Amino acid sequence: MFKITNKERLAKDITKIVVEAPLIAKKAKAGQFVVVINDDKGERIPLTMADWDRQRGIITLILQDVGFTTHKLAAREIGNCIAHILGPLGHATEIKKLGQVICIGGGVGIAEILPVAGAFKQAGNDVVSIIGARNKELLILEEEMRAVCNELYITTDDGSYGRKGFVTELLKEILDGKTDKRANRQTHLIYAVGPIVMMRAVSDLTRPFRIKTIVSLNTIMVDATGMCGSCRCSVGDQAKFACVDGPDFDGHLVNFQELGKRVNQFKAQEQIIRDTL
Repeated sequence: MFKITNKERLAKDITKIVVEAPLIAKKAKAGQFVVVINDDKGERIPLTMADWDRQRGIITLILQDVGFTTHKLAAREIGNCIAHILGPLGHATEIKKLGQVICIGGGVGIAEILPVAGAFKQAGNDVVSIIGARNKELLILEEEMRAVCNELYITTDDGSYGRKGFVTELLKEILDGKTDKRANRQTHLIYAVGPIVMMRAVSDLTRPFRIKTIVSLNTIMVDATGMCGSCRCSVGDQAKFACVDGPDFDGHLVNFQELGKRVNQFKAQEQIIRDTL
């Protein structure tokens, strides 16, 4: 059993929980995830670790209340226990000193780029981050991101905070050298996490610039061993499984059209269950 030691509502339908998991915290690396089973009859869901503390033996998970299991998990209180947590899983993000790295997070994807941005900064890179949300109320982890970045840009779809528009609009200005701070600076890597439409847009934008672009795929995972095939995706001319081959992939090679269909395959069933909550 994994005890919840802290809980915080970050935004509407977005919850942060801190869990005692010393063995997982001991080996956790940026970009990895865990599989959570809420109770003995619960399903398996993947959650990326937003933070961990090896000394205290805790990990931080941030989840969005979008399905039956995340709804039940978000309802857990401090002192409650989660039945099972398996991890760390997946290949850690490749971290090395490159120069300028741009990290892009959309919505709850901001939680996933937080440890990655921190790791790139610690490796000696100039880390620039762009985070975006539909509105100010849904923006999360701003201060935490500022602490691990050299520069942080914020966008909201409705203009209620930061720059009005999408993260891709600001990214294009940076790559075109139209921002005062970024003029004449070469970008060596872009790392993006968020909705599939956002990751696809980022990858399409960076392709003509020939900038290596990594995306972390939030596909449906079930067993996290590569056996069930739920998270199968096409990367170039190869079939990959996000749970064991990823979750990081070259965004210029990912078949986002196929991926979009796959992540929505259980949407109707999830809605039926949610209507009963």
